[in-house]
Amino acid sequence: MPEIKIVTDVAGRVCAVAAEVGSSISEGDEVAFVEAMKMEIPVVASASGTLKAVLVKVDDVVAEGQAVAVVES
Repeated sequence: MPEIKIVTDVAGRVCAVAAEVGSSISEGDEVAFVEAMKMEIPVVASASGTLKAVLVKVDDVVAEGQAVAVVES
């Protein structure tokens, strides 16, 4: 099964993690939220599958393009 990294499109601070490891997610589901310029931007799954790992936690600072989770499809 291939592993697909879910990446954030913006730099900022992780303000919420919306999915748990082991849960089944669909393409477009919200995995986390990043706060940037006082806005909460969702980080969405780019593929369906099982969430294998969450690589960030609340209050972590992330860069644009950084992986925040891994999905196994």
